[in-house]
Amino acid sequence: MSLGDEHDGASSRGGGGTGQTRTRLPDSGAGDVYGGVYGGARRPARNSRSLITVVGVVVLLIAAIAFANRSGGGDDTPSDASANRDAAPTAATGVKPVAGRNGTIPSGYARDEQGAQSAAANYAVALGSDGMFKRATRHQIVRAVHDPAAVDALLGKLDAAYSARFLKNVGLKEDGSAPEGLTFVSRTVPVGTKVIDVSGDAATIEVWCTGLVGLAGEGSTKPVTGTWFTITEKLKWTDNDWKIESSSQKEGPTPLSGDNRASTADEIAGAVAGYGGFTYAR
Repeated sequence: MSLGDEHDGASSRGGGGTGQTRTRLPDSGAGDVYGGVYGGARRPARNSRSLITVVGVVVLLIAAIAFANRSGGGDDTPSDASANRDAAPTAATGVKPVAGRNGTIPSGYARDEQGAQSAAANYAVALGSDGMFKRATRHQIVRAVHDPAAVDALLGKLDAAYSARFLKNVGLKEDGSAPEGLTFVSRTVPVGTKVIDVSGDAATIEVWCTGLVGLAGEGSTKPVTGTWFTITEKLKWTDNDWKIESSSQKEGPTPLSGDNRASTADEIAGAVAGYGGFTYAR
């Protein structure tokens, strides 16, 4: 990935190239939202997946519930994405990132394929952040990235899903904070995006992601684990920006695990404190 702030090119509202990747380091402000609710190397339990289907919440809870439950199962349903589209290159486009912000979340995407892909990638980061585990920040995030017509109903379902019992299963306190001496990690990193459809005021984008979730620190019973997943976001052009109408998630594609030695709890906690998350992907 490349540092994307200083590339020359078209304006942030003008598009310019499709299917390409850029990454921007986070701002220095402490209020930035970091990515990644996804975690748990094991496949999600089927009953958890069914729960999310019933609840109808965005996508973030599926892997988090799997992390909390630590049980097997899975769904290998193939994607219905078009097989005719070319693979997306990973070179930076030269188009500068959007200049606008809705709270801590970038806003003001171009009304084209590239803008839709950038919006989908950044919304995946925001919706997968640790901020989703606290009511106040969860409401801010959801309102920032969703079609206003869908927000109120969605917030009620999300508040019910992020129950005290669920938070306890993840290892958090009732208010979503981590136990003393431990650091809660929830980050998502988009690996790539794919355009399924863009037509007028609507777009469907797939975002392939890897993520981390868990509690870092000595004595943690919920160590930080990683996972791979693909999010499908249906976007709508509203209020001069792309917003989410609905989204879904499936497991994988998952590469083979490498031979890296697992780090200690202290090493993971130190990495979390020392490396900030991304606020602008692609």
